[in-house]
Amino acid sequence: MRQSLVVGNWKMNGTRASSILLSQGIVAGLGSNSAQIAVCVPYVFLASVGEIIKDSRLALGVQNVADKPAGAFTGEISATMLNEFGCKYALVGHSERRSYYGDTNESVAARFSQAQAENIVPILCIGETLEQREQNQTFDVVNEQIDAVINLTGIQAFNSAVIAYEPVWAIGTGKTASDEQAQEVHQHIRQYIAAKDQVIADKIQILYGGSAKPDNAKGLFAMPDIDGGLIGGASLDAESFLKIYHSI
Repeated sequence: MRQSLVVGNWKMNGTRASSILLSQGIVAGLGSNSAQIAVCVPYVFLASVGEIIKDSRLALGVQNVADKPAGAFTGEISATMLNEFGCKYALVGHSERRSYYGDTNESVAARFSQAQAENIVPILCIGETLEQREQNQTFDVVNEQIDAVINLTGIQAFNSAVIAYEPVWAIGTGKTASDEQAQEVHQHIRQYIAAKDQVIADKIQILYGGSAKPDNAKGLFAMPDIDGGLIGGASLDAESFLKIYHSI
């Protein structure tokens, strides 16, 4: 049976002081819930947050990773560097990276591969825009995003990876896919993986990343192919994030 996972994405928010308070609040409220939980924090807060959570079940993650191992790539942070901070997870291909910073399916696949080379679990973010959904291209889009990784790394790489489905039209817009809409795409993703390897499809965690909140998380997480959530704004408040976590 797949274990549930809730991941907070703090994006470009907070200060060192607020990140410490937030991580302390999350750790204090974990309780006895056995579901996995992580926070993807800005690079500059890795050390301070890592120190707070090191003896807890709260895992450390980052929001991106370089697509090269080292070299003259000003402003990039390599997987080797991140590994020194004890990062367990790395987001790759978040819709904001694709939309604002030109990440392509191919560069996302390279980031995925670099994370795994340092034993960091990549969280592959995939999803369609509103225009693509309205043109009935959702399945084609997510297939292409998955295939780019498979073409570079092989299907077996998904043995140590997570997929996050984020409908771009539901991020930061106040819109949320219905439970059934989200389940439909999650089911398709799992079936697409199953056509290549059933064992991997049965075990891989697929998260919903479209503006999940405390009042809608329980219904989403009850869907058979939704294994948790990638949480944006609601992860910046410990109480809200914990409510989502405890709704698993």
